[in-house]
Parts: sequence; structure tokens; C-alpha cells
Amino acid sequence: MDIAHQLAEEVRNALGETPRVIVGIAGEPGAGKSTLAGQTQLILEQAGFKTAVVPMDGYHLANEVLESLARRDRKGAIDTFDASGYLSMLRRLRSDASDTVYAPLYDRDAGHGVAGAIPVASDCRVILTEGNYLLDGDAPWNEAAGLLDAIWFVQIDPLVRRERLVARHIASGKDPDFAEYWVDNVDEANARRIRACAAKADRIVDPG
Repeated sequence: MDIAHQLAEEVRNALGETPRVIVGIAGEPGAGKSTLAGQTQLILEQAGFKTAVVPMDGYHLANEVLESLARRDRKGAIDTFDASGYLSMLRRLRSDASDTVYAPLYDRDAGHGVAGAIPVASDCRVILTEGNYLLDGDAPWNEAAGLLDAIWFVQIDPLVRRERLVARHIASGKDPDFAEYWVDNVDEANARRIRACAAKADRIVDPG
């Protein structure tokens, strides 16, 4: 059984009579969090469970805001996200299943979030939320774990992860040399912080 099927099976077992289950997928940049979330969503929906994927990346601060804070040159660091906004969304998803919640989506091509792009209907029983800092111990991020039913940590070969990141940055328009510089000096600094929290996860997985 592959990792996506394992996660889907765990979610199905956790549902029972519970109206809604929220599972976090954490991991370093380029580890494959979005891919795992998408595969798991497909499996669950094929089994009849209405599922939504709500990425933490939708809460990136706008580039203009990052420039005003002198943080644009390290976009992706923990203080370049609207942590309180993300946590508020999780609380709504956790406590209020009577209405549709509209979550933001991060547009990689445009480089910014799109408000209200992901509708989570009141009858959505499974929510998968993926992001870098779900296990971080600093406030307010340390509140995230208490709002989730489980957190899986995705960990893959670091060389493969680096290759993915460089390719991603080049695809988004960065010069190849600058893409490698960004990965080595920005992404990897974030990855070290994220990796240090892996032991807090309910399970560490390598999707291969």
C-alpha cells in the first residue's frame, strides 16, 4: 500500500461518527506535501468522502507587504506568513461546520495568494491542510497541532528535494543560477528549522 492509500485509510478509520477530520501534512520545501495531499484527496473522494485540501501557502504575505517589512528576499521563512490568519481559518473549520468556509490559494505563477479560492462546504468531512510550519514550537504556530487530528511529516532524499526546488524556481521565472542560490540560502535555512520539528509528527513518511 502506498503512502497516499495509507493516509486515506487512517483518515477513514478516524472518521467513524465524527462529523469532520482535519489532518495536517508537514514537511520541508519540495518534499511532496501538495502531491501527497492531492493523491489522498482523490482516493478519499473515490471512496465517497467529500474532501478539501487547504494549503498553508495561501497565507503568504503579499510581496508588497514583504518589501515593506524587508523580508521579500527570504520569502517562505516562518515570519513571511499570516500565521494568525491561518490559525483562525483552522478554528473555523474545526468549530463551525454549518457554513461554507472560503480559504485562500497560493498562485505560484503570480507569486501571491488568491483570497476565497477554496470553498470548504459544510458537508465536507475530510480536510487536508499542508504546509511547512505545522509542527513549529514558536507562538502562534504552536497552536496548530491542537487544531488538527493528526500530522504526517513527509521526508524524502535531500538531493531529490533540492532538484525539485531548483526546477520549481526556474519554472517560476528565476534565472538558474539565482534559483540555486535561493535554494541554498533561503529554502535550506527554512528546511533546517522544519526538519528539527519532525519528531513531533504522528508519523514520518517517505512517499518515494
